[in-house]
Amino acid sequence: MTLSLHSPLLGQPKAISALTRAFATERVHHAWILHGPMGVGKSFAARLFAGLVLDPATTTANIAAFAPPTGTEDAALLGAGSHPDCVVIRKELASVSQSRELRDKKQLNIPVDLLRETLIGGVDGEGRMLDSAVHRTPARGRAKVFVIDEAELLESEAQNVLLKTLEEPPLGTYLFLVTSREDRLLPTIRSRCHRVAFGPLAPHAMQQWSDEYDWQVDGAERAWLLQFAQGSPGLALLGSTFGLYQWWQSLHGQFKQLDQGHFPPSLAEEMVKCAEEYAEKVIKDNEGASKDAANRQGVSMLVRLAGLHLRQRLTNAAAANDRQALDDIQRAIRTLDTFEEAVRANVNLKLAMSSLVAAWSQACAPLATR
Repeated sequence: MTLSLHSPLLGQPKAISALTRAFATERVHHAWILHGPMGVGKSFAARLFAGLVLDPATTTANIAAFAPPTGTEDAALLGAGSHPDCVVIRKELASVSQSRELRDKKQLNIPVDLLRETLIGGVDGEGRMLDSAVHRTPARGRAKVFVIDEAELLESEAQNVLLKTLEEPPLGTYLFLVTSREDRLLPTIRSRCHRVAFGPLAPHAMQQWSDEYDWQVDGAERAWLLQFAQGSPGLALLGSTFGLYQWWQSLHGQFKQLDQGHFPPSLAEEMVKCAEEYAEKVIKDNEGASKDAANRQGVSMLVRLAGLHLRQRLTNAAAANDRQALDDIQRAIRTLDTFEEAVRANVNLKLAMSSLVAAWSQACAPLATR
């Protein structure tokens, strides 16, 4: 067994301090919300916590460093994602459910029956009586950890039925709700959990991550991805995997045309193509993935790309104290918000994209033509 004296979780000293302090109490709290931007280490922190509570080789030095033991059997099981006492619940689990109804869902949320199947048990929508995983005896005899990833996607009914488990879990059971939208969790859920905030990594921490992580991206692309990521290693990796730098090179010039009030005729079609190619790659890499969910992910990356462009313009306009440009940019940003709402409402993607391009160009058109 080897021991690291430094946490592998980079750039989150406040979150690490909050989590390690919990071990100083007589009884570690059982329910947690880890909240903050996507890709900054929230799920990783939950897995590190699991390593500390599940591995009998854990020492006080491991806890102080927030660095679980390595080289042990439990560490190997956790690393492989096959530890019987650590369950990660994601919307994608619906694709391998025993319930046909769950398998047929679009994976846009975490329905109550998926929560019954993986955590709380009870009678599902097909009349099956499901065992309560949270009440099982730990397979390796130490503790149990449940991690709900993208917990903001829990349906309202699922959140309500989760309340009792959050209030009175079995001894030695720990639940983590990982979310980038804590506001979508019920107040009653939030009040029952210890909340730990995660933030974007500082530039020096992002640079350390970039230097240490073998992501095989160099030069201008790496510099752009770090700028795009805004302190999120997860976003930088997504950008690298899905070729977002190439998107930027293709679309940025046309974004500039929109800024001048022009209407690039092929822009909407190109953006739709980018989103569809993104979804195709997601499904190719994971046959159980939902096309609808993958399309939404692709759209969200396009919105981030446009947001990066508008943030850059906003910074420049503020530095020049250009009030007209600031107003135009704010209107363009609101068009992105409207576009996202339309996509969530299942408006046809091509129609929504065309509307976005038209609204953006109109927002930045000369006053006389509005």
